[in-house]
Parts: sequence; structure tokens; C-alpha cells
Amino acid sequence: MTQMPVRMMLANDELRTVLVSIHVSLRDAIAAVTFDNVLQTLRITHAALSRSLGRAPRIGVAGLNPHAGEGGLFGCEEIEVIAPAIAQARAEGLDVHGPYAPDTVFMRARSTPGRPGEFDVVVAMYHDQGLIPVKYLGVDKGVNVTLGLPLVRTSPDHGTAFDIAGKGVADASSLIESVRMARGLTG
Repeated sequence: MTQMPVRMMLANDELRTVLVSIHVSLRDAIAAVTFDNVLQTLRITHAALSRSLGRAPRIGVAGLNPHAGEGGLFGCEEIEVIAPAIAQARAEGLDVHGPYAPDTVFMRARSTPGRPGEFDVVVAMYHDQGLIPVKYLGVDKGVNVTLGLPLVRTSPDHGTAFDIAGKGVADASSLIESVRMARGLTG
């Protein structure tokens, strides 16, 4: 059985981020930053957002290390892995830029009513790097979208919330946003 390559995108009305790795330890997330995984994430992101945006997406890529490695001072993953994957994606015609310092690339991508973001999406190297900025902007508006499937799959960004099930305290905002986004992705 062949596995279908998919990626998690978390999105709201201001920011989209796609993850190279998802629910794994930080040690395993670092190990997942390979040329093939980064390039595959860029390809999946490009294909999925090209369909939904109706044009090629502008993709910003976060580095793994602080300051995107600072030229090798804080790690070499940007030089040895991420930049070569970006170069290959660009050679394939994708509008990809980076790697950028993870602490600033999300601000550059954030789209507000008065200012469109510099990027349509940020590819983050691991779960918390990409999800913290989106959730900070409003967990009630966040939507989890699975990219790479032959169908549209969305869900609330906070998961199932079993801990509050049946207590009458749930907020349906993220579920409503999930349905709204699914509708928008199907045309």
C-alpha cells in the first residue's frame, strides 16, 4: 500500500502555515527536516494553494534555527537542506523565498484589511513553529486543512475538545470557520 503524501495547513483570515512535520517530538521534527520532506511540502503547498487561490501562491519558508541559522553560526540545516530544497522548487517554477528567520517571517506573511501579506503562506519546519502564530491570532478562527488529498478536508484547529464535551461550554466558531473554508475550497 502506497501512502498519499499530505501536509497540515493551519489557516485563518490573516495567516496560513503549512508544516513539514506535525505531531512528533522536537528531536524527531528536526530529523524530519530533509531535502525530500521540505521539497515535497513546497510542492504540495504550491499545488493545493494554486487551486484555491487561482494563481501561484507566494511561499515564504521559515528556517529551522534562530535567525535562520545566521549563516551557519546557529546550525547548518538552512544551508545544507532548506536552501537547496527552495532552489529546486524555484527551478521547477514555484514562487518560493527563504529561508527566513522564524521569529519574523510570520509577521511578513500576515494579511490585514489595510495591508496584504508579503506571502500567501509560510512553510514552517515543525508543529509549534507554525501553529503558535496562527493560534495566537485567534484559535476561534483557526482551521486545520489537510493538503494533498483528492478531496477537501477541514476541521477546527483545536481538535475535538473531548475535555469539554457535553458541558455546554464549547464555542462553535472554529467549526463554523472550517465549514466556511471547506465551502470556499470547493469552488
